[in-house]
Amino acid sequence: MHLDVAMEVELRENGPRSSRRTKLVCTIGPATCGLDELEALAAGGMNVARLNMCHGTREWHRTVIERVRWLNQVKGFSVSIMMDTEGSEVHMGDLGGLTSAKAEDGDIWTFSVRAFNSHRPECTISVNYDGFAEDVKVGDELLVDGGMVRFEVIDKIGPDVKCRCTDSGLLLPRANLTFWRNGSLVQARNAMLPTISSKDWLDIDFGIAEGVDFIAVSFVKSAEVIKQLKSYIAGRSCESDVAVIAKIESFGSLKNLKEIIQASDGAMVARGDLGAQIPLEEVPSIQEKIIRLCRQLNKPVIVASQLLKSMIEYPTPTRAEVADVSEAVKQQADGLMLSGESAMGQYPEKALAVLRSVSLRIERWWREEKHNDNMELPDIACTSLESVSEEICHAATKMANKLEADALFVYTKTGHMASLLSRCRPDCPVFAFTPSPSSQRRLNLHWGLIPFCLSFTNDMESNLDRSFSLLKARGMIKSGDLIISVSDMLQSVQVVNVP
Repeated sequence: MHLDVAMEVELRENGPRSSRRTKLVCTIGPATCGLDELEALAAGGMNVARLNMCHGTREWHRTVIERVRWLNQVKGFSVSIMMDTEGSEVHMGDLGGLTSAKAEDGDIWTFSVRAFNSHRPECTISVNYDGFAEDVKVGDELLVDGGMVRFEVIDKIGPDVKCRCTDSGLLLPRANLTFWRNGSLVQARNAMLPTISSKDWLDIDFGIAEGVDFIAVSFVKSAEVIKQLKSYIAGRSCESDVAVIAKIESFGSLKNLKEIIQASDGAMVARGDLGAQIPLEEVPSIQEKIIRLCRQLNKPVIVASQLLKSMIEYPTPTRAEVADVSEAVKQQADGLMLSGESAMGQYPEKALAVLRSVSLRIERWWREEKHNDNMELPDIACTSLESVSEEICHAATKMANKLEADALFVYTKTGHMASLLSRCRPDCPVFAFTPSPSSQRRLNLHWGLIPFCLSFTNDMESNLDRSFSLLKARGMIKSGDLIISVSDMLQSVQVVNVP
């Protein structure tokens, strides 16, 4: 039986009912790519390691993947790997080797589509979109990285766009660019850009070859893109079990939201880029809408971007950031994600510890206050057998909550029945037993699931006896604990006390 060693420690120390339900995703970068740093994050509760293909070479990413795999195999962790594509939205290029550049109020900067093979002129930034100078107009407002720096377009000279800085800030390589005109987002500028670029396809080939668990697709505008990618993955490797995550970060994503989520294996609320394309005051309600829709459709959802951004520089978050994190936990998002905080921040382990402690405290408060979960979960089954599974999971959750069970056990070959239990958001954790290591890693992203890799048979009595024996020996459950057990083989519910 294989279980993530960090989760095993938590179960031994706190018991099943006090274990963390919200999953934690960490972006890996220069601050955390070393073996010791990765191990510290895994020990601190990282469930998924995210690789951002906007930065670093494929060789660098391969090294990180090898280190995560080594930690899983040798140290006993079970960290999943997510690869995040760059996407085709308009963004800045590299800053001539600089890690950042400061733009001050009144400074004049040039944004150009020219390729600079040698010396780059001072205060000049390359842009990846050839039609950039044609699409913008004098007077437009240019937002860098969702408004972290603002410019006003003052002149156009051939391929160059002259801009005056109106809000100072730090420019980072490959930051996203958006234009606003008369208070509205200029959307036509990138209509000809594909969602998945030629570089993205090469990165996807790399991810499939390396066996990543998730591929997150940037700036998804339609469900067709997701379907195309899933078909491509299936064709490239019949043994591949890569889940596709749709990043909701553009106005186009919102127009086709339900279809995109239905086609995908999960979603990410990428609030940074999303907040650059819709009014800021709409982001909180859109976040809640996406979380609710994902749960109704039984898709895991990650809340990302700027959760603890101040911790890139400071060891303690702002109280507003803590409130933001707690709200995502109260909305029962499946996962929370660190971006720059863990990739290049000075305090990645402390930032992860904040996510972990806030998640635990808010989850406990939610249970203590006995908040009623009034969300209506529509039927999503496509077959009569799936309908039976849904009803069993609803009944098992209701029973577990009423009897205050210590845990739900689910024996599942594909992971589907475990995801249905997660969708019901029971008060107790769900011990998900699956014989497939890839299914175990995919279940890492679902709320409330504690995935085990364990072979089992069709004899449920034998499965339960073996599970009880193994878990008791490792101090994760004790005699007398009340367990509700379900299985996608027998389609039944059992109520048992641990002997």
